[in-house]
Amino acid sequence: MSTFALPDLGEGLQEAEIVTWHVVEGDHVVVDQPLVAVETEKAVVEVPSPQAGHVAKLLAKEGQHVKVGAPLLEFEEGRHAESGTVVGDLGAPAAIPTTAQARAAPAVRARAKELGVDLGRVTPSGPGGTISLADVQAASREGAGGAAGAGVLHGARRTMAVNMARAWREVAHATLHDEADIEMWPAAEDFTCRLVRAVIAGCKDEPSLNATFDAASLSLRENSTVDVGIAVDAPEGLFVPVLRDAASGTAQDWRRRIDAFKRGVQERSLTPAELRAPTITLSNFGSIVGRLSSLIVMPPQVAILGAGRVSLRPVRTAEGGIALHRALPLSLTFDHRAITGGMAARFLRAAIADLAAAF
Repeated sequence: MSTFALPDLGEGLQEAEIVTWHVVEGDHVVVDQPLVAVETEKAVVEVPSPQAGHVAKLLAKEGQHVKVGAPLLEFEEGRHAESGTVVGDLGAPAAIPTTAQARAAPAVRARAKELGVDLGRVTPSGPGGTISLADVQAASREGAGGAAGAGVLHGARRTMAVNMARAWREVAHATLHDEADIEMWPAAEDFTCRLVRAVIAGCKDEPSLNATFDAASLSLRENSTVDVGIAVDAPEGLFVPVLRDAASGTAQDWRRRIDAFKRGVQERSLTPAELRAPTITLSNFGSIVGRLSSLIVMPPQVAILGAGRVSLRPVRTAEGGIALHRALPLSLTFDHRAITGGMAARFLRAAIADLAAAF
């Protein structure tokens, strides 16, 4: 027998969760044929076969967390360990479980597992009889009477739980609150793009907030590019795809990339690289509800900017009267181990000034 282990999937990932096996014991596979779908942090990735041959034994179960380098399956040696075509008598095809017969993308299978939905019982509505995420969500609502499922956290929810606990233990969180007068904004202003521009302005004025902190050496390294993590809420959990080198882009470019991120979150098609190593994070939680927040900084980042729900605030006019202006509340949380209050205040002041200006 020859053993195939979970390969290094890049980006420093240490483990993955088995989502769906695409093969069963006794199957013949060819080079680069997808063997298994795994979830690495918040992305679903296909693992291809490194060789042609027969699958002798699966060494990990669906739902199991496997470390990089741990065995996944065994290939049969001898007459079936060929590198090309099938030889010998294959016999009757191996029985495939009902769930495996359902046609669904790995991301759909991952969501079905999280919700406890049997894909074999789902009516497909996608092209060619494939099961969509909407089909899985509908089946979950029907099966649970509209109530959300409970149980062990998987996938993005599990990653969030682990990361938030680590961040809370490690980071000395401190938060500044203020607001920006956005009365000059047109009604159709793109909030997220304006916030991205404000983050860039803040980083330009105070580069130390666009930095990486090494707790072991107590060193702070300013980053050469502003890679903004965009927090995206989804039923599966929190996703933070990264807008790389945002300062070199335009508002139109940001919007195109952010829309692509949202589609990627919905389809669970984001790659690990798209979710790794932001230098600063943006959260527009006010699009749902809430004015102010105490946010969580994910190390080695040192700052996250949050935008709350817009409300009307009285301001004194140049003529001495009172007028109601739209105000955007802001919450800047920073790692006080590396960032002083003055640094944070200068960043927030620059961000507020940019938000109050005409685009």
